[in-house]
Amino acid sequence: MSDNHADRGSSLEDDLNASNLYYKEKKTALIYKKPTPIQVVSVDYPRRGRAKITEAYYRTPSTTDYNGLYRGKYIDFEAKQTQNRTSFPKYLIQPHQIEHLQMVHEQGGIGFFIVRFTKLRKTFLVDAMEMIEAHNDSLRQSIPYEWFEEHGDLLEVGLYPRIHYLKAVDRRYLKGDVHENE
Repeated sequence: MSDNHADRGSSLEDDLNASNLYYKEKKTALIYKKPTPIQVVSVDYPRRGRAKITEAYYRTPSTTDYNGLYRGKYIDFEAKQTQNRTSFPKYLIQPHQIEHLQMVHEQGGIGFFIVRFTKLRKTFLVDAMEMIEAHNDSLRQSIPYEWFEEHGDLLEVGLYPRIHYLKAVDRRYLKGDVHENE
């Protein structure tokens, strides 16, 4: 695979945003970061064209971090990272994210998690339904790192794109029709 040295000092979100821009420019996929829905309560207008939001609240919990289209398929995924070396804390996954990804699955979309173990410099793609099952299955407060090695796809990290997650999507979800267009 990869020694994942390229991700030092950058966040998972930054890497995914850069990867998605690369995929868009190459016309490989159209994947976007979803905005967090907020309700603006108060705005200060010090002068024309310089409005500043001074008070706002989250309207509703956001569903997942990213969605879009790849090879005619709807893709929806959540990105998570942890500093923990031995396990992934379950509290990082919210109930509304589980519910949303279950609905994506029921509608025939492709849903997954991208999980980065920052200190280990390892990033995995894990099917949403497998992750949800692991999340709900155990009395433990976390999912062991070894589970990700067994159930996840270790993602290559590089320069262009920074995270080669669509190769894992091809292998896992679009078997027999693999494109090497990254």
